[in-house]
Amino acid sequence: MSDQLQFMAAAPFEAARHIDTMPAGHREARLHGHSFVASVRAALPASHASFDGAEADDLQQRVQTAVEPLGYSLLNDTVAVPSDENLARWLAAQLPFKAARISLQSTRDQGVDLDADGRAHRWRRYRFEAAHQLNNVPAGHQCGRMHGHGFEVMIHTEQAIDAEPIASYDDIDNAWQPLGQKLHLACLNDIAGLEIPTSELLASWIWQALRERLPHLSCVSTFETATSGCHYNGREHRIWKEQRFEAATLLPHAPAGDRRSHLHGHSYLSRLHLTAPLDTVMGWTVDYGDVKEMFSPIYRQLDHHNLATLEGPANGNLASIAQWARKRLSNTLPQLDRIDLLQAPGCGCALSWSERAATFAV
Repeated sequence: MSDQLQFMAAAPFEAARHIDTMPAGHREARLHGHSFVASVRAALPASHASFDGAEADDLQQRVQTAVEPLGYSLLNDTVAVPSDENLARWLAAQLPFKAARISLQSTRDQGVDLDADGRAHRWRRYRFEAAHQLNNVPAGHQCGRMHGHGFEVMIHTEQAIDAEPIASYDDIDNAWQPLGQKLHLACLNDIAGLEIPTSELLASWIWQALRERLPHLSCVSTFETATSGCHYNGREHRIWKEQRFEAATLLPHAPAGDRRSHLHGHSYLSRLHLTAPLDTVMGWTVDYGDVKEMFSPIYRQLDHHNLATLEGPANGNLASIAQWARKRLSNTLPQLDRIDLLQAPGCGCALSWSERAATFAV
């Protein structure tokens, strides 16, 4: 598969709603409000950007313009039943192109993603505090010591186009509750099936425990830390590792008078996605520590530097930096198949070069 470049943007808005299709007395049937976030990821047509390097900024402006009518409004005046899914479908209708993913997040812990085929993936996020250790790691490995994490889990369920709701947030809550009670304030190694409690095997264990309770379960995401985790869809594991770097840049194709043509800077977020077979002895696909170590030489060239003078990224823009990093990581991290690079929260690009990376549900 040739490289596929997509751009991402997000826009927040504050609004009120009531969902009249909910049962009488349900909290969502009452008038209430949220701090929503609308997000779009898309392979943009060539005519979209005002200049080379402005793709993410222009998409950001388009998403902000699209949701502007929703801000500080009663959403029922715009969408008859303003559920997260219906709001995401409304946003899709405002865009002049087909997006790979449209997300509507009504709280930090819940939202709906629409994929390119229009399927809705409803998700809820949970947290539990637990201890674990990995007994098969080499001597001296930090994960070989007993330690703990504030783990987070996202449970995703899938819904076909125009189908009746399959799993509500309440359904997901009810399915998760007994698992959450079992995992919270526990030592994961003491739980049957979690003797090797890596992110990958934890995601698999949760998938198996929820599969019968949530027949339309589509993915389980586990966050071992704020910067690393794993997705599991019942067939394969995908891990990610994030790292921030601070850098300056300029966009040489910006028109005269545009401030982006001058030196400016961002707090960038890089996210590396990898797919590999599960190592049944270690319980992981790739060690997060190894990913960080392999990225370290790249990081040192990016962090606290002027990207416009970096040898390689000729334009200093998101796409060229992601392509530069991919070229330098292709030999040392062959499992890598996607790089996300964000210049601001929710605003950036995703460069992928495998079918699984381009089509994975999350």
